[in-house]
Amino acid sequence: MQFSFILVDNDDSYMKETLELLENFPDYFCVGHFKDNEMAIKQIIKLKPQLVLMRIGNKFNNNVLSFQTIAELFQYVHPIPYFIALASSPEFALDAIQSGFSDYLMGPLSVHQLGKSFFKFEKRAPEKKSTVICIKSYSDYQFVNLEEIVYLKADNNTTDIQLINGKVVNAYKTLKHFENALPFYFLRIHKSYIVNVNHVSRIHFSKSKCYMNYKEVLPFSITYRENIEVIIRKIDI
Repeated sequence: MQFSFILVDNDDSYMKETLELLENFPDYFCVGHFKDNEMAIKQIIKLKPQLVLMRIGNKFNNNVLSFQTIAELFQYVHPIPYFIALASSPEFALDAIQSGFSDYLMGPLSVHQLGKSFFKFEKRAPEKKSTVICIKSYSDYQFVNLEEIVYLKADNNTTDIQLINGKVVNAYKTLKHFENALPFYFLRIHKSYIVNVNHVSRIHFSKSKCYMNYKEVLPFSITYRENIEVIIRKIDI
């Protein structure tokens, strides 16, 4: 099972070190890393990550989410992410826990620390969601394993679902419907395409091309540049 997370850190060196440590956990998928307060809030609301790792310290109130803002997120974001504080001292531990953090890690950060925190998170994580979707066409029901979906292509008000075995399943729903319904590792890269990032084998920026399993080539548009960068963070390890 894969888990999505956002990293919030106003220090470039700490952010780089943390991202490098997180490469040791392939089931954890970075959907964004931010230094800006407002951008982090917007992305938490938009992307609904399962975890948020956030550095707190002397520059905390100026550069990252405030404790008050986190407390407010509990009132209008559902499901609420699992917040992990990254700190250099225990100074802010009580305030962090009271505002909604579930864990508090003190530096220097290590793989062992992260592993223990992730283990606690996974014990509290919701039950594993279904890995199969049902595609209905009148009285015909087809059950498709999410892992077997390579990409989805818009076809007017219907959607063609390309499977890894070469089969195409036709769904009488729009691409927008699937964009909202599928898990976080399905990302829209073009007005006509959603891809399963686990099947992306190459991104060619100068040609605006996305390669799927070294076979099919799909276009991507600048409108979805942010999603392309998320894919690169996933596969650039």
